Amino acid sequence: MTTTASLANAIRVLAIDGVQAANSGHPGAPMGMAEIAVSLWNHNLKHNPADPKWPDRDRFVLSNGHASMLIYSLLYLTGYDLPLDELKKFRQLHSKTPGHPEVGHTPGVETTTGPLGQGLSNAVGMALGEKLLAAEFNRDGHAIVDHYTYVFLGDGCLMEGISHEACSLAGVWKLAKLIAFYDDNGISIDGHVEGWFADDTPKRFEAYGWNVIRNIDGHDVEAIDRAIAAAKAQTDRPTLICCKTTIGKGSPNKAGTHEVHGAPLGKDEIAATRAALGIDWPPFEIPADILAAWNAKAAGAKQQAAWDERFAAYRKAYPDLAAEFERRMRGELTARYAAGSAEALKDIIDKAEVIATRKSSQNAIQALAPLVPEFVGGSADLAPSNLTMWKGCRELKPASLNEGGNYIHYGVREFGMAAIMNGLCLHGGFRPFGGTFLMFSEYARNAIRMAALMQINPIYVFTHDSIGVGEDGPTHQPVEQTATLRMVPNLDVWRPCDSVETFVAWQVAIEHKTMPTALVLTRQNLAHQARDAAQVAAIRKGGYVLKDCAGAPKAVIIATGSEVALAVAAQQTLAEKGISVRVVSMPSPFAFDAQDKAYRDAVLPPDVPRVAVEAGSTAGWYRYVGLKGAVVGIDRFGECGPAAQVFDYLGITAPKVVEAVERVLAG
Repeated sequence: MTTTASLANAIRVLAIDGVQAANSGHPGAPMGMAEIAVSLWNHNLKHNPADPKWPDRDRFVLSNGHASMLIYSLLYLTGYDLPLDELKKFRQLHSKTPGHPEVGHTPGVETTTGPLGQGLSNAVGMALGEKLLAAEFNRDGHAIVDHYTYVFLGDGCLMEGISHEACSLAGVWKLAKLIAFYDDNGISIDGHVEGWFADDTPKRFEAYGWNVIRNIDGHDVEAIDRAIAAAKAQTDRPTLICCKTTIGKGSPNKAGTHEVHGAPLGKDEIAATRAALGIDWPPFEIPADILAAWNAKAAGAKQQAAWDERFAAYRKAYPDLAAEFERRMRGELTARYAAGSAEALKDIIDKAEVIATRKSSQNAIQALAPLVPEFVGGSADLAPSNLTMWKGCRELKPASLNEGGNYIHYGVREFGMAAIMNGLCLHGGFRPFGGTFLMFSEYARNAIRMAALMQINPIYVFTHDSIGVGEDGPTHQPVEQTATLRMVPNLDVWRPCDSVETFVAWQVAIEHKTMPTALVLTRQNLAHQARDAAQVAAIRKGGYVLKDCAGAPKAVIIATGSEVALAVAAQQTLAEKGISVRVVSMPSPFAFDAQDKAYRDAVLPPDVPRVAVEAGSTAGWYRYVGLKGAVVGIDRFGECGPAAQVFDYLGITAPKVVEAVERVLAG
């Protein structure tokens, strides 16, 4: 007869076998959380292994991603497309079982985790997504959006500061369908945590406005079942279930110690563990009766079929809403987007405004929001500066969150904002964008990197992009940030020079499906640059000839953002000296590099000397100008003072560009 103990022990032995085969990994948490996993995955989770993308499935996040053999064991046992051979290849090249779970790589994995605290924060975004979609699409008698987000997390997740940012917001937003299981085992890599983690975690979460269920025996499946039922019974707060567990449960000699946290048990201890658990089957083999008891395919198919029936009734009653819901969950743009955005771009060109690109960005949002109803905007307490709000946006307000909204005040929480945006993307149905000063992209950096790694498409609105911040001084003047953002693989970074480039950048960002976009925008006004239709079309290519010269150019000036105007002014001065120069605007080196060689060579002739100019780090520009070229930039921290004076003091001026061109031509 299959028992809860045998179900839990199946997880334990798969975890220790996988880690032992790899000679690498973390067996302790999977062993310690096995009963919690039985309660959730065998008794409570709504999912269908045959369709991991079913829209109304419960979401499961393993925030303590180092415990990856736990989720791989569960996916295999419950019937996902993860064969046993993949568990045998744990942590090996090209396997579906990498060291930390990766979304899009392993069926059933909802988000990439490993950097602690971020999975929990992604889950806040997922739970928010469920709440907002329910408010928008559910109708009386037709609850087509009705699922939970569950999180496993450990001490490390709670030590990371991002857990404070995201969980505080979860309490404000009253995300009652967010249920987190805290694996309170008192152990981290360095040993017993009381020497560096003495927080009263339950009180901390109660202060956030969470429902906290304390002192649950994490090895008592029935107690955990009751805690989940209690969590679901209340409807106005997220829940933290505090589970007291023993790390490495089942290991006779290493359980409860840091030795089992992040290293294989070893052959002798595995043998002792199997004996202690009464396991007599070989490594990686699970008896048929236990496999059958774990398999969730039949139950999942039944649950999804019931939802399909409800959705068919919904479609009959509300055909337009049903079609819109399906479009949103597919991640497709509206049918009216292409023509509407083209018309809006024409209007931007005709206006030819001299404004800051942060204002150009707001104008773009205003024009595009009606065409992109899945927009959810926001800012980290800088809405009046980032200009991320638009007329007609509906602010999320705690008192009326059940009524929905599409604009979020994140407070001063840049990292939390970026990770929650990732969760909204992963949940489906939304295109989130969030703003802060470019300088504070540093706080959000790891969540930005995770978005790029996961191939999802949030949009970052980074304003106050240079020493143009002026009087705020070097603490707020980004120097290296644009360059280092460009170094992130699969992140498209745009630094537009005027309203036209800004609008195109927004179009490209919206149309991206498998990459995030960073928009790097000015506080100061920028001149409008005249273009013909071909040049406007070429903006999408990331780099194009903005101002050419008569005949073959003797040099090429490459510029971005506010420095494009300096390049144009320098071109005029050089022309007066008889030096023919081409000006190339390169708002997105990422997009430019994706073009074919013929196009890139046409824009940047291989044998023509080049000078790049940007009010930031020179790193990265030598790939375009070569060692014989020059870069007019800033490789030091800025200065406090009026912007014009700071630009002059640091040499970001048209005369300095002229000097650089002349110096390069002189050899």
